[in-house]
Amino acid sequence: MFNLDAIDPLIIKDIENPNHPSEFIWQEEYAVLILRLPEVHSEGVEVFSYAFVFDGKELSVFDREKNQLEPMGKIASLVEFLNPKIDRLLKEVQLYHYDIEMLEESLFDENVSDVFMQEWLRYKKDLSLIHRVMFHASLAYEMYMNKIGKESLSFEDIAEHISRIRDLAKAALEKLDNLYDFYRAKVDERMNKNVYYLTLISGIFLPLTLITGFFGMNTGGLPWMDDAEGTLKAVLVAVVLEVVMVLPLFLLNSGKIKRFQRKR
Repeated sequence: MFNLDAIDPLIIKDIENPNHPSEFIWQEEYAVLILRLPEVHSEGVEVFSYAFVFDGKELSVFDREKNQLEPMGKIASLVEFLNPKIDRLLKEVQLYHYDIEMLEESLFDENVSDVFMQEWLRYKKDLSLIHRVMFHASLAYEMYMNKIGKESLSFEDIAEHISRIRDLAKAALEKLDNLYDFYRAKVDERMNKNVYYLTLISGIFLPLTLITGFFGMNTGGLPWMDDAEGTLKAVLVAVVLEVVMVLPLFLLNSGKIKRFQRKR
């Protein structure tokens, strides 16, 4: 059985480091493949590091709990080890795509949940991590394929699945970016509409505020102080000012409203 004593001390540090990026190291007596693979759980994405050592014919995997190499058998056993993990991850990424499509449908149907941004950030965080990890894993595995795994179609299937997961994660990230742009456009549209309504309300109350402020001054010589119909005249002046202030505002914006209304 191949043991750690035969490996370069610097490479041993890489093997023992759980955060070391995926890498393929070729030596004359042995080769080391370090793969970091993400796993999706209900609480998020967790990354696990696996280190494999090839001594020409036999394959060993580094056991982090025992801090030693454990024999796995022939090189083909690598496929048996990686296949279920890669297949499970591929299904999880496909589920991310489905969830993002549902998020997109809710946005198009004007049925946006209050936790839209929380969901968007969670998907963005998880998929960014998956894409980053699988990008390095695909590079390391391609280097391994060029040196060791050319002869087996099973190894090629693993390489193809790793690349597919990377590409699916990238496509999901691009869709999330498009969703965010659309969501921001909807939020800006809603905010502009609220600002318009506030401006309209301010325009309605501005003449009233002007009239009440003017006639509420504690000074002499105000018009219609001794007139029995003074209140009515002040109200008429307020109505005229309302029309003068609000009508141009409404006319200026009515064209824009009709332009963007959907024809039914």
